[in-house]
Amino acid sequence: MVFSNAYFLDESANLSKMRMEEATGGSFLLTLEQKKTIVAEVEDVAKSAQSAIAAEYRGLSVDEMTKLRAEARNAGVYLRVVKNTLARRALESTDYSCMTESLTGPLVLLFSNEDPASGARIVRDFAKDHDKLVVKVVALNGKLLSVSGLESLASMPTRDQAIGMLMSVMKAPIEKFVRTLAEPNNKLVRTIAAIRDQKESA
Repeated sequence: MVFSNAYFLDESANLSKMRMEEATGGSFLLTLEQKKTIVAEVEDVAKSAQSAIAAEYRGLSVDEMTKLRAEARNAGVYLRVVKNTLARRALESTDYSCMTESLTGPLVLLFSNEDPASGARIVRDFAKDHDKLVVKVVALNGKLLSVSGLESLASMPTRDQAIGMLMSVMKAPIEKFVRTLAEPNNKLVRTIAAIRDQKESA
């Protein structure tokens, strides 16, 4: 998934708005049109996502969130800070409606569209140095996983690794088949050579 610079500028502004809402008790509100746009965007992404993660970011600085967004962008992962009411509305008509009841607290959503494990790897690795990022919900193909399942998901091979493993598995039987086909000819060559050597020594 390719993200434009406009998306990241908008997401940075959205994070600032969310922090303002937390500080002012919700007085800094989005317009109705902005809410509709966010809901439609998240819903569209979720419908094609292979996995989804919701993580609490309370305590992370703006710089740390910027770093997390950059890592998500580089991995092709959609990341967005969304108010829980809007997130629930966006997910209710998707396979990830299973997440809605668990969306509490200030959360950042991550959706992986190409590699189902990419979002999990980002969160796992980022949380090693930033313990304020706490995983709350993990889902794969519309099915909830336990939070501890994040590690298993993150350990899945990448697409390129999976292709390499598949090619290795396919290559072994082919090589064996080629050797099997070649074996009669090899035996024939050895037999002819033995007869020749026998005649020469006679």
